[in-house]
Amino acid sequence: MKTYLDLHREFSADIDAELEAVLARTGGSAPAVRDAVARLLRHQPMKYPLSVLPLLVHGAETGEPAPALPLSAVHVLWWTSACYLDDLADGTGATLPEGLGLHEALLAAIVTGQLLPLQVLDSPRVPAAVRPALTAELLNSGVAAAEGQMEDMRKTRGEASRKAVLDAYRGKSGAPFGMITAMAATLSGARDERTDRWREFGHSFGILWQIFNDYEDLASGRHEDLLNGTVTYALACALEEASPGERQRILDLHAEARTSAQARSALAGVLLGPSVLAPCEKDIGEFRDEAYRVLDRLGGDEAYVSVLRRLVERTSRLRP
Repeated sequence: MKTYLDLHREFSADIDAELEAVLARTGGSAPAVRDAVARLLRHQPMKYPLSVLPLLVHGAETGEPAPALPLSAVHVLWWTSACYLDDLADGTGATLPEGLGLHEALLAAIVTGQLLPLQVLDSPRVPAAVRPALTAELLNSGVAAAEGQMEDMRKTRGEASRKAVLDAYRGKSGAPFGMITAMAATLSGARDERTDRWREFGHSFGILWQIFNDYEDLASGRHEDLLNGTVTYALACALEEASPGERQRILDLHAEARTSAQARSALAGVLLGPSVLAPCEKDIGEFRDEAYRVLDRLGGDEAYVSVLRRLVERTSRLRP
């Protein structure tokens, strides 16, 4: 059975070529910008190659994934910028791309995430008829993602409820994934109602992916979210399930975790424990089933829809 990793191996060179083409268009008039963006891309590689998502959606609609390659470049550019800016906002653990100062890196991130995706959409590789819709999707989703990120940054431990965390996740992760799946559907020529459903699928998948990412960080031992004091869904689950005394202990550990490896280890043990994982997995099951329901309603070329189903299933596993 083919997986999303198989598809990435098949198209990774083509995605790289799309990125090189974007940089080449920039380099003639702005060589310093091209150099800075290239350094940022090398510095912030994607751990999981979800740049194939638009290929899968376009393949599901038409049987042909390749026409969506420009959107794979948009996905890489957008998330490279977003992840780097997120690292800077967290205030710990962010490092500068080799050869760049802080202000250069910030400018490179802005160009990478905002200007270059627009340049991709304005290229001859994208039919002129769909460029306005794709551009509107990019801009609207970018604002929604920024709103979610701001909500996430402003949350305090006292506001760590499942609902509050999910509201932020719907913006910071749901919106950009909904953006790229809707853009791929639009590019494929899908009707508006199908594009809306693909956006809905992307939103659901984005929430799943964010929670998966949270737990992967815990299980890996990196504990970046604990170092940054991030209020995650796992923390919200733990606080809502805890007794009053245990809740205060968790809050104290979370406050200490920024500076104490011992506190990070103790809190990770709580968040990965069965009393927290079990209710979180129940919630995740509901998000997973909703993503399945949307895919079932959409249908399409089963060779690609089945890969999306397996990707949803893989993303729904929380146990390390």
